[in-house]
Amino acid sequence: MSTCAPTPTIDPDSNVTEGDHQPHSPPVEPRRRFHVSADDLSASIAVFLIALPLSLGIALATGAPLQAGLVAAAVGGLVAGRLGGSPLQVSGPAAGLTVVTADLIHQYGWRTTCAITVLAGLSQLGLAHLRVARSALAVSPAIVHGMLAGIGVTIAVAQLHIVLGGTPQSSVSANVAALPAQLARLQPAAVAMSTLTLVLLLVWPRLPGRVGRQLRIVPAALVAVAGATVAAMAAGLSLPKVELPSWRSHALAGLPEGPTLGLVAAVLTTTLVCSVQSLLGAVAVDKLAAGQTDVRRSDLDRELRGQGAANVVSGALGGLPIAGVAVRSTANVRAGATSRNSTMLHGVWVVAATLLLVPALELIPLAALAALVMAVGIQMVSLHHIRTVTRHREVLVYVVTTHGVILLGVLEGVAIGIAVAIGVALHRLTRTRITHEKREGVHHVHARGQLTFLAVPRLSRALHQIPQGATAVVELDGSFMDHAAYESLQDWQHAHRARGGSVEITSRAGTHIAEPVGTTAAGCRCRPWTPWRNHQCEAPATPTAGIWVEEAAEGPSGHQLARGISAFQRNTAPLVRDELARLAREGQQPSQLFLTCADSRLVTSMITSSGPGDLFVVRNVGNLVPLPGEESGDDSVSAAIEYAVDVLHVRSITVCGHSGCGAMQALLKADPHGTQTPLKRWLRHGRPSLDRATDKNRTWARLAGREPADAVEQLCLTNVIQQLEHLRAHDSVARALREGALQLNGMYFHVGEAQAYLLTEEASDGGVFDRVTGTTAAEAATEATEATAEPVVRTMAGTAGPAGPAGSADPAETVLHDTRT
Repeated sequence: MSTCAPTPTIDPDSNVTEGDHQPHSPPVEPRRRFHVSADDLSASIAVFLIALPLSLGIALATGAPLQAGLVAAAVGGLVAGRLGGSPLQVSGPAAGLTVVTADLIHQYGWRTTCAITVLAGLSQLGLAHLRVARSALAVSPAIVHGMLAGIGVTIAVAQLHIVLGGTPQSSVSANVAALPAQLARLQPAAVAMSTLTLVLLLVWPRLPGRVGRQLRIVPAALVAVAGATVAAMAAGLSLPKVELPSWRSHALAGLPEGPTLGLVAAVLTTTLVCSVQSLLGAVAVDKLAAGQTDVRRSDLDRELRGQGAANVVSGALGGLPIAGVAVRSTANVRAGATSRNSTMLHGVWVVAATLLLVPALELIPLAALAALVMAVGIQMVSLHHIRTVTRHREVLVYVVTTHGVILLGVLEGVAIGIAVAIGVALHRLTRTRITHEKREGVHHVHARGQLTFLAVPRLSRALHQIPQGATAVVELDGSFMDHAAYESLQDWQHAHRARGGSVEITSRAGTHIAEPVGTTAAGCRCRPWTPWRNHQCEAPATPTAGIWVEEAAEGPSGHQLARGISAFQRNTAPLVRDELARLAREGQQPSQLFLTCADSRLVTSMITSSGPGDLFVVRNVGNLVPLPGEESGDDSVSAAIEYAVDVLHVRSITVCGHSGCGAMQALLKADPHGTQTPLKRWLRHGRPSLDRATDKNRTWARLAGREPADAVEQLCLTNVIQQLEHLRAHDSVARALREGALQLNGMYFHVGEAQAYLLTEEASDGGVFDRVTGTTAAEAATEATEATAEPVVRTMAGTAGPAGPAGSADPAETVLHDTRT
């Protein structure tokens, strides 16, 4: 049990925060040699319950001793978990290695296969020493998806024979040829248990309601195998079951025997598949855990080193090859793991089960394990992957790789896929279609493809077909233009304009492309959202500054403002002119009233990714909402609220606070009996927030599961909640809320972390809140996870835990959830 940092409290008289935290820094826990958090403990159990049946099933599919799967799972958790560079990735026997391992066992036998695993681990250690791990990410996703699809088809076809009560053959073609004969002599008992397993795998993750959410905590894989085992025992069926011989007879690695070239190819294949799957899995886990600020990003070279060490140990102990496993890694993250301790503990549980649960494991029917692995293989052929490669016009690479893996093997299929991918890339680079046509007096030149020096003659020929003084539109439908093509297009553009013609360069969607600014032209080419003080641009050297020239000479502020306006007119105005013209015609129709602080660090359009017409913004010192009738002659905020709700009919109002708010700091230090300045008179509207923050009978807001870092942050969070209550007191807001036409939202922006948090009034018992990540990040992480080894995540991993209650009795019991995208 870890020791929590002291809860910060506010003394309104002394303005001192209890605790030793620096302002706006997370609470610092004392150093410990080793401790296991409750989150890691629960996550390790969830991963273990998934790993146990899958490890046995993968060992069965490869034809290896079933104990080899348990050895690999334990070593993957303990060795790769301790030495690897991805803290939350779980390693073990993976479905992506099934075909490779089965082929090795068929050709060389089990002991030589173990020796090949050791050599592959040594190869991974060498590659990690050369620091080439990131080069694995250069492999085309179409090749990776095609490889996994080919492996999935091979697994599914082979396991189908066991599901039907038979024995698989050595190749896909042989399995397909033997399928009619197998159907003629299928075993009803095996088919019944396999069907039950598949039904449970399909139905369990989709159980509805609150009870379903609670039951889904148990992984579907465990439920399916356990259900089939219990059903077989109850029905008294005589089926082949798991056999775990005594560890005394367990076969360890021996000296490799076989042709040298064949062994070298086997080592390279195992190294390639293990490394690519593990590294892509580490990247996927990083995306999945993007909302956890306390988890470090993966060190890919260290991860490759840890995988190599694990394969050396697993092979030496008679275990299967090891790689990062998507199913277990996803379950680990979703179960709330925070460190590598969960991965290591899952290895400990596998060891304990191997020693203590042998009688229970030997009751499992082989047909149930075969059905489980067949489901994994089927879902490795992902429709999402097929749609993705189709959208990127890489179907040929995907199909060739898939068929190559199925018919020839993993290494051969991947090699053919790489060759085809290179050919497709070269074809795209050299094939450019350039057309010219005249429509309604305007000459259109359409360049489809990449513009390289090879396309310059055709581009020049098409451009010179446009008469002098004519209006021309050049549409570029490609993602690359080399220097030769750029100069050719620019020279023609300048010459055509000099002769009285007009030229517009557009993208595929018809969007105007701003012209590149030359080195002698006035303007700024710094990155968007760069503060003025960080600009590295020269002062305007042309009369474009106009009337601003004299003001620029007075000081840097005028010059910076002039330069910013000039950059807007040159770069941004052409892009937004049509939209602003539409808004000028139709009037504003914002959907949100966004009330935030006047702090210069809060750029509302940046942190909300909004554009013209989206937000009706009200800013003041401290993002305060005075109660009705308390503004003493200045009704600006009330007027804005009334106009937004009654005239603009906004559908939601958001109050946004931020870290390090100067108004809240001033409120903490203010002397209520001192001289009343305009600022102090305004800040009196924040006194209810201070009173609420100092009320020790209230439950404090928490920031993504942690206590506020200091008194200022605590007051900033409380102020958001209090101003939402002030909003409800306004007649227009209260009326819209009663009619269900308005929603109130709270938001907090941590400036130092560039991190936004959304306020919710859903809280679990005892004020313990769960972290929530943004929808976009979750979708991207799911897509990245599906790009790795086992796309069975949704049906196998289930749901990590139940959702919290749907409401809270006290609006003060709130949590700010992480919405990192």
